[in-house]
Amino acid sequence: MWDPAVYGRFGAERSRPFLDLVARIGAEHPRAVTDLGCGPGDLTRTLAGRWPGARVTGIDSSPEMIEKAGPGFRLGDIADWHPEPDVDVVVTNAALQWVPGHPEMLARWARELPSGAWIAMQVPGNFDSPAHRAARELSPVELRADPVLDAAGYAEVLAGTTVDAWETTYLHLLPADPGADHPVLRWIEGTALRPVRAALDDERWAAFRAALAPRIAEAYPERHGLVAFPFRRIFVVATT
Repeated sequence: MWDPAVYGRFGAERSRPFLDLVARIGAEHPRAVTDLGCGPGDLTRTLAGRWPGARVTGIDSSPEMIEKAGPGFRLGDIADWHPEPDVDVVVTNAALQWVPGHPEMLARWARELPSGAWIAMQVPGNFDSPAHRAARELSPVELRADPVLDAAGYAEVLAGTTVDAWETTYLHLLPADPGADHPVLRWIEGTALRPVRAALDDERWAAFRAALAPRIAEAYPERHGLVAFPFRRIFVVATT
C-alpha cells in the first residue's frame, strides 16, 4: 500500500529529477502524453501545462495514489501497458525500479511507439547507499539489492533509438527538525521501506524502525540543523 502523505514528504526534492528529466524532452506538439507511475498526479499536471494541446494520461498501480490524483487518472499496471497509436511522449519517473523485467519492457515500448516518439525515464540509483544497506540487513523481508541498470545499460537496452543517458547525484540538505524522526528515515519510509511496512504489524514495524534509526543517524549525521543526503539518479531520454 502506498501512502500519498508519506510519499509526499520532501516534495520539492522528489520533484526535481522529474523536472530535470522532462526538460530534456524535445517534443513540440505531441498528440498524447502518458505518465506511467504517476503517483498522486501533481507532476503529471505539469505535463498538461507544457503541452496544452496534448491528451495527457496518468496511470498508476496504487488505488490510494489514483484516488488522491482524482478525475482524469486511471488505475493500471505499467507491465501491462501498450502505447496507443497517437502516444508521442512516454514519461516514467521513479517507478520502473518496482517492475521486474523492465529493461525488456522499455525495448518493447521503443518498438511499439510511433516513429519520432519520446521515452523519458528516471530511476533511483542509490540502492548501495548506507540507508539501503542497513535496511536490507535488518529487514525481515527481502529487499532487492539493485533492481536498476546504470545509464550505459539503459542506453544499450534502447539501442536503435537516439539515446541521451546520464546520471546525477543530488545532495539534498534535509532539515533535522527537533523532536522529529531522522529525515532520511522519514524519506525512505515513503519508498524503499514500503514493502517492509506492508509485511509487518504495528509492533514489529516499530521495532524495525527502532533498530534502523541509529544506523541511519550514524551514517547521515546532522550538522547545523541539516542532514546531507546524497541521492544518485539515472536518466534516459530516447527518441524512436
